[in-house]
Amino acid sequence: MRKIVFLLGLSLIFIACNGEKSKTEVEVLDQSTPVSYNSYGEKISPENSLTNAEALERYTSLKPGDTLEIKFASKIKSVCKKKGCWMVVELPEQNDVRVTFKDYGFFVPKNIENTEVIVKGKAFLNEMSVEDQKHYAEDEGKSEAEIAAITSPKSSRAFVANAVLLKQ
Repeated sequence: MRKIVFLLGLSLIFIACNGEKSKTEVEVLDQSTPVSYNSYGEKISPENSLTNAEALERYTSLKPGDTLEIKFASKIKSVCKKKGCWMVVELPEQNDVRVTFKDYGFFVPKNIENTEVIVKGKAFLNEMSVEDQKHYAEDEGKSEAEIAAITSPKSSRAFVANAVLLKQ
């Protein structure tokens, strides 16, 4: 009889501990994994960032000469291969925005294409000269023929960032 009570008690302890372990595993799975960022420029947090679709909506409301202070998240399409002094980030529907950095105060790594990014700064429309377009095409590593094909100024979306967060 004593052995039965002992085995029953041991079984209950085993079942209780086993159940507690499962509960702990579920709790760990429910906790969201924090996202880490590398920060460039001023310090910012990722909270309250617009989506790239919301950023495009803000750009469509701009007129030449307007400037808008925003923070939005997107994906990097290309980056300056010489110094990391600019990047192009994606907006929906084949729209992009060229991001430069306030007063050339900081640069980003040169190998960050397809990285998620959060930028904070000034959004505006820009009339880009032929000279600037050729300069950016050269920085991007485009061919001589592609660079020579640039012959007229173009209107584009621009952004001067004072802060950048790159997802690790």
